[in-house]
Amino acid sequence: MSSPAQTHTASVTPEGPLSRFALIKAVLGPIMRLMFRPQVEGTENIPGDGPVILAGNHLTFIDSMILPLVCDRQVCFIGKDEYVTGKGLKGRLMAWFFTGVGMIPVDRDGGRGGVAALMTGRRVLEQGNVFGIYPEGTRSPDGRLYRGRTGIARLTLMTGAPVVPFAMIGTDKLQPGGAGLPRPGKVTVRFGEAMEFSRYEGMDRDRYVLRAVTDSVMTEVMRLSGQEYVDMYASKAKAA
Repeated sequence: MSSPAQTHTASVTPEGPLSRFALIKAVLGPIMRLMFRPQVEGTENIPGDGPVILAGNHLTFIDSMILPLVCDRQVCFIGKDEYVTGKGLKGRLMAWFFTGVGMIPVDRDGGRGGVAALMTGRRVLEQGNVFGIYPEGTRSPDGRLYRGRTGIARLTLMTGAPVVPFAMIGTDKLQPGGAGLPRPGKVTVRFGEAMEFSRYEGMDRDRYVLRAVTDSVMTEVMRLSGQEYVDMYASKAKAA
């Protein structure tokens, strides 16, 4: 019997150049550029081939729509399985879009959800692809940058993939609270220089190393985004 981490193996490999991803980018790319006028900086920091982790802040729902459309390479990322299980026309359109741009649906609820997400990310990277991740684990409740979870560190140490930090700037102003239709406006997507952690090879179970690597990545995200940093998990802040 397959584990949750193995359920979506068929969705891990990006589609070819004449794929649904290319179609979505060709059709929706100009609309997104017109609507959000994205200023994109530092895309030259993303390697043209081989595995790479894109790690950034998460302000609102449309972050996951904008990121894949501003990158030359297809970005695979974990998403809630509810994004592809909706009913009616809206549900079908959401499923078509998110799986087309590279979202891999994983049931993240329960004790095995984090393991499923981690193993799926590892498989994406071992296939030489791009994996996008929000180390905060959830959207920021107030626009500040929260403590990163160490899954990002485990991924880079297990696979040797470099980490390219990125910052979404202004998306929360266009979709406050992460719900409803976004309003037109200008956003910035900023990519930093690639970070590699080969000096910690074989130490992916050392919690001090995992925390140090994660904090290094979050420091770069903070520098790129200009956000105030809060040394607590965003999920805890939401529950307070």
